[in-house]
Amino acid sequence: MIDNRILKRILTNIEKVIVGKREVIELVLIALICRGHVFIEDVPGVGKTSLARALAKSLDCTFKRIQFTPDIMPSDITGFNVFNPKTGDFDYKEGAVLSQIILADEINRTSPKTQSALLEAMEEKQVTVDGETYKLKEPFIVLATQNPIEYIGTYPLPEAQMDRFFMRLSLGYPDPDQEIKIITRNKKLNPLDSILPVASAADICHIQDSVADIYLSFKVAGYIVEIINNTRLDKYTELGASPRASIALARAAQACALYNSRDFVLPDDVLHMAKYVLPHRIVPSHEARLKKITQENIVLTAAEDAHVPIE
Repeated sequence: MIDNRILKRILTNIEKVIVGKREVIELVLIALICRGHVFIEDVPGVGKTSLARALAKSLDCTFKRIQFTPDIMPSDITGFNVFNPKTGDFDYKEGAVLSQIILADEINRTSPKTQSALLEAMEEKQVTVDGETYKLKEPFIVLATQNPIEYIGTYPLPEAQMDRFFMRLSLGYPDPDQEIKIITRNKKLNPLDSILPVASAADICHIQDSVADIYLSFKVAGYIVEIINNTRLDKYTELGASPRASIALARAAQACALYNSRDFVLPDDVLHMAKYVLPHRIVPSHEARLKKITQENIVLTAAEDAHVPIE
């Protein structure tokens, strides 16, 4: 039996801060143990920053919030070398990305050049400055946010960069009962001030290594590939999901099984994770946009047309 008690403890701890968003927290944890990154598209004030901070505090990991603005430079992200007159050498000054939990706030408000400064860190878990490479501490996750309403003065992320994000999520507004609970919790102090670590970086790294041990049958792998291929063949798709998406969906399904205390992947795991792992990797056609057919609609159709394997 897979032991997921550490993940459940982290979930319970974060729920002391984030009310009524259990599924979103679970998905962030799944992305974390898959060594993936999360793109959160939502309006201001729904708890994106609190979620990132609560995750960092629960794991006793370092946390940095990068507020993306038009004037921020790539060196602010990766770091830079400064001449030291005492030694006659250049000293490396760490950039904001050299932390474990990164909140890239309003990532679409900065230039593509600065956005791309995150790519090496996200993909290779390292940064290179003036030919020197610096490894990032594990676990490492980027939680990038974007306001879906405002478009003036923004730079939409290109498809290649969106493909680097493991999942795209949305928190959404709480219901009235949940909002009353939020008000009550925040009357005296911020709940973030009271939560303590319930796991360590080493715990998460161990779980990350365990994901690959979850059994994925040949038939379920074929099911994943069929869904991916269907997104490419859909008449409303300009650009379908890439092979990187196939790998991400397989890994997400394995992590979903682990989270649910199973050592094997079910087709239901694949179907559940496809809703979050695939849509942002698909470019709808012009006709789809005119007919208001969304990326989520295309993924749903692709999954419905795939043959569910029977073991």
